[in-house]
Amino acid sequence: MASKDRILRLKEETRTNILEAALQIVKEEGWQALSMRKIADVIEYTAPIIYEYFANKEAILLELTRQGYLKLSKQLQEAKDQHASPADQLEEMWLTYWNFAFANKELYQIMFGVTTSCSCEMVNKLPEAECPWNIFSASIGQLMGISDMDSDIICTKYYTFWSIVHGLVSINLLDRGDSDKINRQVLRDAITGIIKSITP
Repeated sequence: MASKDRILRLKEETRTNILEAALQIVKEEGWQALSMRKIADVIEYTAPIIYEYFANKEAILLELTRQGYLKLSKQLQEAKDQHASPADQLEEMWLTYWNFAFANKELYQIMFGVTTSCSCEMVNKLPEAECPWNIFSASIGQLMGISDMDSDIICTKYYTFWSIVHGLVSINLLDRGDSDKINRQVLRDAITGIIKSITP
């Protein structure tokens, strides 16, 4: 039994090492440089061993995307839990979203296809990709007094928030933004403006 546990632990460690190596390559050289061979070189394994864990590069990208959504969702939930008021929750969560994007730049790029050739069809099949929407929409619904989470109004308001915040993030990830101070002011102005517009 102990030997079986050890084998499972080693497999999980190897899988983690592959994913960490992939991120390391991307941080140093960009997404376009990522290849199975480079990953194998970093972890000092042969390329065929990598294929025992992931069928191809796309499978690695999908797993990194999944992990990105899980990490973002955890941080959003923690931010939400700090406040009772849905307006305060929304402000804190969107600021957390912003901070996540720049603290995890490479993950954010692959999650949302910024500077990468992400397959949105694959990402949309990930149940984890729905988690941020679920967390945000509950607060939007509560603020607006709408209990039907499938409401078109909640969906529209969520995409209003997301379009502005994601747009500002994308501009800055492409190094076309202003100073951090100005960006944060624009971000806060946009968030508080939308919150005021949807508060009954």
